[in-house]
Amino acid sequence: MSAYYTFEDLSGQRTPAHSDNPYDGLLEACNHDPVNNTPFSPPPAQMQARYTTHRTTRNAQQRAKLLAPDFPGVSVDEILAKLEDPSIEPGFTDWRHCLVFWARPPVKVRSLIGEVQRRVVRVVPNLWTMPSENLHMTALEITHSLTAPEIDALVAQMLPHVAEITDYTLQHRARLVKPMLSYDAQALALSFVPAAGEPSGHGSAPPKDDYSYHHLRRDLHAQASATGVNVASRYVISSAHLTIGRFITQRDFETAEGEVDRAKVEQLVEMIEGVNSWLRAEYWPRENEVREGGEWVVGEEKGLEFRKGALWYGSGGETVRLGKGF
Repeated sequence: MSAYYTFEDLSGQRTPAHSDNPYDGLLEACNHDPVNNTPFSPPPAQMQARYTTHRTTRNAQQRAKLLAPDFPGVSVDEILAKLEDPSIEPGFTDWRHCLVFWARPPVKVRSLIGEVQRRVVRVVPNLWTMPSENLHMTALEITHSLTAPEIDALVAQMLPHVAEITDYTLQHRARLVKPMLSYDAQALALSFVPAAGEPSGHGSAPPKDDYSYHHLRRDLHAQASATGVNVASRYVISSAHLTIGRFITQRDFETAEGEVDRAKVEQLVEMIEGVNSWLRAEYWPRENEVREGGEWVVGEEKGLEFRKGALWYGSGGETVRLGKGF
């Protein structure tokens, strides 16, 4: 794992030790003032602020690292590089089997991501970009890096409850807004934050947004744990993101002598900041509207997808069950 890649929660919240569900801590923090122990008003704004703090702080940290004089260069995903170019290691296969619940973005969000990817590859032509049909957001990771038999045993244990979990978004709708390009030295992602009463494309009156994406993650963790499996997620940070690209070579940021080309790294950062300015101007909610693609109600078009296998990069693995969309 690259030293420039981190799963640190930068929202300012730590989960209380007494909670068995790692998502409870942030919900408590967003509902009650810890000093006066009085309810915050409104809690959705508090939730959005925490997610916003995480991603803006993280982007600022990564910007400083990439532009530092001693930046060693982007971190190449060696496994993905071997999968994309079989000549590197003929016969190579990804041994890491996972078990996840994915949220698939609707067509309008996939279209926005496609435009973001086109802008990025103008600067990073050798970037690996996630194909549109494979785009996903991990709503809950049960486990990762196990063997196929180990994953199959977990699936068998959870199977009686999988329909209920994958259809959960039919009645529990969490809205995400304000897309932004997040990044580090390893990958690029489009991130969202939980909505907090902004205008919606799904009706005339702005929703209350009392049920957030963080509530959904909390509930999925509780439901999965109730099946008796150990939920061993790599991270539970305050982030709602879809990976859209990974670095599989350093060629785009090297001089002819093989050194880090600082100017090209600066160009990458400038491009990201330009994309984010464009997203804020065009796709963030305005006074009475939100442009199509700037809002995502989790469960649109497709419910949650329970998926197993070697699926780190979206294309592998097997769907155990796809939930009903709305």
